[in-house]
Amino acid sequence: MAPLIALVVVTSLLLVVGKLGVARLSWPVALRGGLAVMFTLTGGAHFVGLREELIAMVPPVLPAPGLLVTVTGVLELLGAAALLWSRTAGWSALGLTAMLVAMFPANVQKALSGPVSWDDQLVPRTLMQVVFLAATVAVARYYLKRRSTVQSRP
Repeated sequence: MAPLIALVVVTSLLLVVGKLGVARLSWPVALRGGLAVMFTLTGGAHFVGLREELIAMVPPVLPAPGLLVTVTGVLELLGAAALLWSRTAGWSALGLTAMLVAMFPANVQKALSGPVSWDDQLVPRTLMQVVFLAATVAVARYYLKRRSTVQSRP
């Protein structure tokens, strides 16, 4: 739930700052900021605080769960940093989209592994994942489309 709260709160705050004229912040920039904070939070959890829980979520058919958690944590942190630069934001968001899809089986594994809190049950986890995917896809589409438009100009 904390990643969803981070995404919504930071994106909303940045949108308000943009509307107040404090800084020129469009919705894509605000959403990039929200995603960057969210992925910094989740990427950091791969190393501090939730590491053992994340390792336990890895489906048993996958090898080296500790290594997978480390690699995905590093990728999330790199993706968060790359979201902050408009030149890499589209590709970063696309990579993070793919990673969210690839890591979804771990969410299913956790939800089905026994008694879990309400926000770790399958329906809430899936709905949160849909929100995260919508955000990353929106950023990827905006920046990759913008990039192709700029490159195709004579």
